[in-house]
Amino acid sequence: MIRLEGPRAFTTPSRAPNGVARRTVKTAKRWLYLFHRWLGVATCVLCVMWFLSGLVMLYVPFPNWSDQERIAALPTVDTARVNVTPDVALAKAGTNIYPTAFRLEMLGETPVYRIVAGGKHVVISAETGDEIGSVSAEDAAQHLFKVFPGVSHRLMETLDHDQWTVTRRYDAHRPLYRFAIDDGRGTIVYVSSQTGEIVQNATRTERFWNWLGAIPHWIYFTPIRRDQQLWRQSVMWLSGPLVIGAITGLWIGILRLRVRKPYKGGRVTPYRGWMKWHHIGGLVGGIFLTTWIFSGWLSVNPFQMFTRTQVTQEQRTGYAGWTPASTSGVTPEALNAVGRQQPTDISFSWIGGQPFIIARNHSTTALAEAKTGVTTQIENDVLLEAARHVRPRNQIVETEVLTQEDVYWYSHHRQRPLPVIRAMFDDPAATWLFLDPATGAIAGLSDSSGRIYRWLFNFFHDYDLPILLRNQPARDIIIWVLSLAGLVISVSGIVIGWRTLRRSAKRS
Repeated sequence: MIRLEGPRAFTTPSRAPNGVARRTVKTAKRWLYLFHRWLGVATCVLCVMWFLSGLVMLYVPFPNWSDQERIAALPTVDTARVNVTPDVALAKAGTNIYPTAFRLEMLGETPVYRIVAGGKHVVISAETGDEIGSVSAEDAAQHLFKVFPGVSHRLMETLDHDQWTVTRRYDAHRPLYRFAIDDGRGTIVYVSSQTGEIVQNATRTERFWNWLGAIPHWIYFTPIRRDQQLWRQSVMWLSGPLVIGAITGLWIGILRLRVRKPYKGGRVTPYRGWMKWHHIGGLVGGIFLTTWIFSGWLSVNPFQMFTRTQVTQEQRTGYAGWTPASTSGVTPEALNAVGRQQPTDISFSWIGGQPFIIARNHSTTALAEAKTGVTTQIENDVLLEAARHVRPRNQIVETEVLTQEDVYWYSHHRQRPLPVIRAMFDDPAATWLFLDPATGAIAGLSDSSGRIYRWLFNFFHDYDLPILLRNQPARDIIIWVLSLAGLVISVSGIVIGWRTLRRSAKRS
């Protein structure tokens, strides 16, 4: 009785909570280790696939028939055969909204106007003024003779979808004619049956490497990618658990690290063999692995966390100062004057209510007056005055002329023009509007949400700082080193997971 009332009596109650706390921490750690182990068993194979396919994508991107390729490949516009003015063609198209594309180019031997408004594609013959409602396989083949002169080709099939034309951007052109081009590169070209234009191409090399690169990396398998929501949810719920696994692994790695009081033999890790590689690899590359998987998860903008800033129809119309009654006033003489520059693409636009002609070929871009075809240049003040109508309720508080790339305006997956004018608005989203003074066109739009997304996704996933893009192979070396660290973590995780499963099977 007396001893129970002594110091021991006072210390006993205080030990119980400490014991409970220690048991709780121990149990929590055990569940943390188990969670990470079994999540790793399920996901490390995905990590290896993503790292290896990402390295392939450094050198072979997904096939794409770009505007630059189109302009370089098309034959020169034969303006002498143009009998229909742009104003007549636009009236024939019957659109009452500002067209997002309005250009004159060749379709085989015939100059045609291509007009895109409200997602609808209309083709008007510049010779007769008739609408071309569809294009036969024979006419598509004749067009290819002009695009690929001296190279034979054959129609392989007519199809709706395949691996290289699976996204919704091709919906207005289906069914597609699939041609094999005898160019020594195994090129396949897809031609729209609705408009007759080339919409996609892919060489043999691109097709082979994309099965090891973009297709597994983006989960771009046709049955999944055809359904936009199914594909988006697949990417979200495949990569989301990997983010959790990477975070828990980094946490465990720190918990098991001993620097001040090392393990026996002066070791900082208690593990050996593959477990040691996994532990040390995770400590060295864990932050990269976590940010890289997290940024990949953000690629589909999960839960609409960020705004995807795009120029709206209303903003384009406001900048153009266009109404359904607007006319370009382009005459045959103006087209002939522009034609002397040997353009393969002649586009028509409005800026602040004033019409212009833009003539392009593989090497030059020229802006011309609509009524005369004489080359001209637009003053920056005129562009900025038109820009005010993009956000009429807000003011432009700052402008800047960029003559070189910065971290928000640079060429990577697509070519961006320089110089460019950046106009900054005072709206709550802090909108930036980019204008191309060479053509007067809106070159881009971004807001604060998009700029945050630029860092969280583009930087952490592509390491696309302009200084790295300009100084290759510096960027490639960085990505290779970090990817190899990620592969060490993932491959060791696969080996550990396989051994864990095998032991569990034996016990069963």
